[in-house]
Amino acid sequence: MTEARPPYPPFTHETALQKVQAAEDAWNTRDPQRVALAYTPDSQWRNRDAFVSGREEIVAFLTRKWEREQDYALRKSLWSFDGNRIAVRFQYEWHDADGQWWRSYGNELWEFDGHGLMRRREASINDVAITEAERRILGPRPADERGVDIPLR
Repeated sequence: MTEARPPYPPFTHETALQKVQAAEDAWNTRDPQRVALAYTPDSQWRNRDAFVSGREEIVAFLTRKWEREQDYALRKSLWSFDGNRIAVRFQYEWHDADGQWWRSYGNELWEFDGHGLMRRREASINDVAITEAERRILGPRPADERGVDIPLR
């Protein structure tokens, strides 16, 4: 395998933060092909009640997701790390086809191979309806907000 995505495990606090920010930046592109390249070709996911295997399924899953979750904007925050694993919490906002805004809260468990590619991702997510006035995630994170933790509510 010649693919690699630094930083590589074992993670330090600094490299775990870099990995989390890189994931946030990639997901905020809403480009399924780009996002899928951060995962091993045989990556295994659980996302809510969906089970996804491999990059082709990841691309298909994300394509459907971002067709449904319009104007998606995400924030991730490092929760913990050890060796080749990272735990994050995240929030993202989006609206559906009817214009209802949502804030989705979740936790992810990540496991990486030695090349820095994610081979396992487990995500638990809950959605809360919000008004447009309650929005606080208005696009990709500006540079001056990098490293700033996301509030619980």
